[in-house]
Amino acid sequence: MITKEQEQQIIDYLILHKLPVDILLEIKDHMTSQVSDIQMSENISFDQAFLKTQKLWESEFKMTHYSLFFSEEIPMIVKKIVKEKYNAILKRALLFGILSFGIHLLLIFLSADQEMYSDLFRLYNSCFVLIPFLLWTFNAKMRKYVKRNFKYKGRLFYTVYQYNLGLFIVCVNVMFQVILHENYYAFNFFRTEHQVALFPLLIALLVPFILHVMIIFVLINFFEHKKSLYKMQGFLNLPAE
Repeated sequence: MITKEQEQQIIDYLILHKLPVDILLEIKDHMTSQVSDIQMSENISFDQAFLKTQKLWESEFKMTHYSLFFSEEIPMIVKKIVKEKYNAILKRALLFGILSFGIHLLLIFLSADQEMYSDLFRLYNSCFVLIPFLLWTFNAKMRKYVKRNFKYKGRLFYTVYQYNLGLFIVCVNVMFQVILHENYYAFNFFRTEHQVALFPLLIALLVPFILHVMIIFVLINFFEHKKSLYKMQGFLNLPAE
């Protein structure tokens, strides 16, 4: 049976490897179970079993790069988990992005003229700025927990979802530029006989789609971050909502 003091030793060991807290708690459960199994099956002390377990996990804590999301080196186990979680989120964001693209096309065919389409296009894309802003406004207690430099005990990020939430700022800035511009290429291509160059048309269709996917990706990350923090309230001593 692992005591509280021994469990804390495992937690301290994982903190040294700079694991985000949500990953740390997940691995802590596996490591605690493994230490206990080795201790019982080989009839050895906790320290000996813990040392054997550390050796089994040694390759998982080797530092590696994942430049797509992280500027600094991270443990191999973090990269594996992050890729799995982010890939799942990206698939969901792409599905919603395709739905959003369909709505964009629908706006083109529902519009009586270019002026009406421009108004609907701006209104629709404004939602991708307004909705995150409202979420930010009505989740005041969450604000400090989404900051890139806000860490648990000054050493660890709270969750893996915390790393890329700053991406939203970039997306919103570009989205403002999209909203301000007249998107007449798409309307002319689908609704008029005017000749439209291929490259501007692709830009007019793909840039909003990519921005929608990225913003949805960030929003899903926000909700996953919030959900993970809620699950860890007892460990982190966070105030209740």
